[in-house]
Amino acid sequence: MLSRILSASLIGIDAHAVEVEVDITSKGLPHFSTVGLPDAAVKESKDRVRAALKNTGFNFPLKQITVNLAPADIKKEGSAFDLPIAIGITVAEGIIEPDAVKGYLLSGELSLDGRIKPVKGALSMAIKARDDKVKGLILPQQNAKEAAVVDGITVYGFESLPELIEFFRGIRAIEPVYVDISSVMKESSVYQDDFSDVKGQEHVKRALEVAASGGHNMLMIGPPGSGKTMLAKRIPTILPEMTFEEALQTTRIHSATGLLNHGQSLVATRPFRSPHHTLSDVAMVGGGTVPKPGEVSLTHNGILFLDELPEFKRNVLEVLRQPLEDGSVTISRALTSITYPASIMLVCAMNPCPCGYLGDSRHQCSCSPSQIHRYRQRVSGPLLDRIDIHVEVPAVPYKDLSQDYSVEPSKDIRARLRDSKKIQIERFNKDNIYSNARMRSKHIKKYCVLQPEAQTIIESAMHKLGLSARAYTRILKVSRTIADLAESEQINAEHISEAIQYRTLDRGMV
Repeated sequence: MLSRILSASLIGIDAHAVEVEVDITSKGLPHFSTVGLPDAAVKESKDRVRAALKNTGFNFPLKQITVNLAPADIKKEGSAFDLPIAIGITVAEGIIEPDAVKGYLLSGELSLDGRIKPVKGALSMAIKARDDKVKGLILPQQNAKEAAVVDGITVYGFESLPELIEFFRGIRAIEPVYVDISSVMKESSVYQDDFSDVKGQEHVKRALEVAASGGHNMLMIGPPGSGKTMLAKRIPTILPEMTFEEALQTTRIHSATGLLNHGQSLVATRPFRSPHHTLSDVAMVGGGTVPKPGEVSLTHNGILFLDELPEFKRNVLEVLRQPLEDGSVTISRALTSITYPASIMLVCAMNPCPCGYLGDSRHQCSCSPSQIHRYRQRVSGPLLDRIDIHVEVPAVPYKDLSQDYSVEPSKDIRARLRDSKKIQIERFNKDNIYSNARMRSKHIKKYCVLQPEAQTIIESAMHKLGLSARAYTRILKVSRTIADLAESEQINAEHISEAIQYRTLDRGMV
């Protein structure tokens, strides 16, 4: 007898419909074969399915079993086909009526005792099921809440194979899984860190506020222990709250890579990832035979923090140039080409010299000028060209650490940024960009008109400091953000002066 079960295969972060066809015949010797471009994990499903059926009290048919995964030209990966194959066998054997499974999309891994284990990409499967207007989505219990955040699809969660078979036979009634989106967003958007933890470094906090407001990439330069990492970790706490659409995009990526905690519905806090400097270029942007997301995609809608920037391999830093420019990563392989979203804010930190103490009044620098030059040359000009703000982070004086005084919390800074972001969204609502950092030449010409006094200041800075044309453009973008924070339509002298201060490397840092 022939049975058909609807399932899905994950390619990148998108789910594609797969029809699992199971044919069982008593002619010939017992045999189990799987066709349709299965990988090793899919081929091994026959042993898991056989053990799961036997250990839960069902007779595994000693017949010729052929499983076809259609369409046959799509590579099938992972263990998520265990459940649809097992149900397909029970339907073909007459244990379940064919009409009972019609219209359901199934996905799940089976353990040898019949338990249904979680799979990757449940959220993408829910979106695909909704778009295809299927009757319902059947998943492992641990994936059910994740999929239930998608409106317009009925999601059922099961813990074991016998429980699912009883549901299809009408013996057991199961209620669909429901998730209150507003409640989940509120519960999941709590940060453990806060800017009130940081004492001193007021000028750096201001630079971070400007960077977060306009979506500007940022570089912090300072000696060890000055608080660069501590400051960077608190940037997500001042960014505007994630919208449901942003949370859905970020959760899809984490779900597809298996990084979503079991039972978690949404990633509602902005991602903060800080990869070690020994990572490869594939780990940074993604790759593999079947391309997987890298660090830049896992950070989508969040902060990518690169500590000790010059220690990263040059080729790893160079592959960041396209994601920073386009907000996405396209990876091409012989089998397929996949584009992953990668809209990130890049925050970097580095020491001023190899020993780290150049310009520190409390420690003497032991580096020669040539060593300092070589150290800074590890970061290429094209990458620095994509960093709008560089600021010095000096060591914190003892009096700032020891004094007990109130520090502005993240929620107050976020409130200011929320107003600034609203101005930017309204300004660019027809241009498909959402921050000042993404402005192109035509936007700069239109929105960065300087007042006469501001023009005089930047002209003087260009001559005295020897600023480049790219530095000029960055200064205009940052000054536009500073003016937005001040709720000023015009870019005044104080706005351009502050923006010039955020070009430490161009000013010739000591």
